[in-house]
Amino acid sequence: MADTIRGTAWTFGDDISTDHIIAGKYYHLRGDLAALARHALEDADLEFAERAEPGVIIVAGKNFGQGSSREHAALVLKERGVMAVLAQSIARIFYRNAVNVGLPPIICNTQSIAMGDQLELELGAGRVRNLTTDTRMSFEPLPPVMQAILADGGLVPHLLKHGGYAWRLSP
Repeated sequence: MADTIRGTAWTFGDDISTDHIIAGKYYHLRGDLAALARHALEDADLEFAERAEPGVIIVAGKNFGQGSSREHAALVLKERGVMAVLAQSIARIFYRNAVNVGLPPIICNTQSIAMGDQLELELGAGRVRNLTTDTRMSFEPLPPVMQAILADGGLVPHLLKHGGYAWRLSP
């Protein structure tokens, strides 16, 4: 994963749960990630499920990813081509699942970001630039170990690359 990510904002409000991200009624599709991803966020915004193209950045309010600890919630977003999740707060289990599947979870003030804004994220520097409004925001960069996991594409690729649980900050 690149340190700089560019994408289009797709906005949501507060309290988007893992059930909103992928409803339990699609449990039977868990073995077909592509089919499951076609239903991503449909309970929060049917247009997202129907129209979201790869390259979007989800922008949400408080408490994104609350609810059950389904790893599939983060997996379907990545499968759908979501580049990152920016929210004012993110449930801890979703946060860690996102890192584990290679989807950057960013906690920052999202109130000034509108639907369709073009965003540029600098993960290592902790900066968000709204290219549409030419404004900048900062966030606390992820810990180095999480940045390394994201750079390798998720926890499994990271472990395969580095052999076991050892991690390195540089190749």
